[in-house]
Amino acid sequence: MFSINSTIELLERTPNALYHLLNAVSEKWISQNEGEDTWTPFDVVGHLIHCEQTNWIPRIQIILSGKENRSFEPMDMSAQFTNSKGKTINDLLFEFQTLRKINVERLKTLKLTEEDFNKTATHPSLGKVTLEQLISTWLVHDLDHMNQISRVMAKQYKTEVGPWIKYLKILK
Repeated sequence: MFSINSTIELLERTPNALYHLLNAVSEKWISQNEGEDTWTPFDVVGHLIHCEQTNWIPRIQIILSGKENRSFEPMDMSAQFTNSKGKTINDLLFEFQTLRKINVERLKTLKLTEEDFNKTATHPSLGKVTLEQLISTWLVHDLDHMNQISRVMAKQYKTEVGPWIKYLKILK
């Protein structure tokens, strides 16, 4: 069941979890992917930054705006490739921590009500969505990408684990 306080509790932790996993690790851990058209851990952190800049709070503001036309712009799913050029993983982790702290503080200052959570906007491919769904997705999006990063990293040892692979769901 949705709870804004429980959601914020985890939203605040994602940047630190990623920092402790990826800060100052060797290049091999952040530069591998799962094959063509997949993302490295570096790419995922860049994507999370782009979402902090263009997705969550801007879309919350659209929903709460009271305007008649409350429609979201489509998300640029490849912006991180350009935006992250020339940066290190530590640069990205720091940027993500900074942006998330600002965005969670913004979320807290909104003092959202049950009525607010039922307000809607139109997503370009999903249609009508509620504020509760958007904020819930913010959290699950974090967890999904943390899972993705862990999976990509684990697969670097797929053959090295030998017969234990049968017990390691992350490698399947």
